[in-house]
Amino acid sequence: MFTGLIEDIGEIKKITRAGSGKQFILKSRIPTSEISLGDSIAVDGVCLTATEFVEGGFSVDVSPESLKRTTLEARRVGHRVNLERALRLSDRLGGHLVSGHVDGAAVISSVVKKEDFIKIDFKAEGNILKYIIEKGSVTIDGISLTVNGCSKSGFDVMIIPHTFSHTTLNLRKKGDKVNIENDIIGKYVEKLIVGAEEGNGAVTKELLSKYNFT
Repeated sequence: MFTGLIEDIGEIKKITRAGSGKQFILKSRIPTSEISLGDSIAVDGVCLTATEFVEGGFSVDVSPESLKRTTLEARRVGHRVNLERALRLSDRLGGHLVSGHVDGAAVISSVVKKEDFIKIDFKAEGNILKYIIEKGSVTIDGISLTVNGCSKSGFDVMIIPHTFSHTTLNLRKKGDKVNIENDIIGKYVEKLIVGAEEGNGAVTKELLSKYNFT
């Protein structure tokens, strides 16, 4: 589990094939003394595992499923990526609960500077947009952000200068694809409600009424 608060911008130093997947060697300022082999690391919002230490960084393996569902397939040597280590139970939850399991991709449709802030618009498919709500949370390339506004075809976020300069958002431009993870709470609520409507004994009107939710 992650918070969506980026710790470092890493650089891909080497990419090799690993069966039907890939291995990335990442250069990072995160001290390897603070990482254990097997630790979860979010790379552009994708939960991966540190498998080996190298000078100035570490390696991660990327499964075929992750390559298919995320932007990591398009990443090349020299590309920079957002990095975050897994949340510790004692940490402050400064962003929101992020699982590192990407739901799909969105495309940047515009990047506009508005005084000290940067407004970024995204186009996305319905399977992404159905979980997007105004002022709700969304994870973009591993970054916890607040939805500024949404429409039938997309949504936008307003980026503060610190987030823009300390993440890979300052490298993104119109037409780029980004990884999207929707708010996990919304997905669980949907699952429970759909289950109740299908009569499988999940959440019922009677149960909600019992606890004064209706």
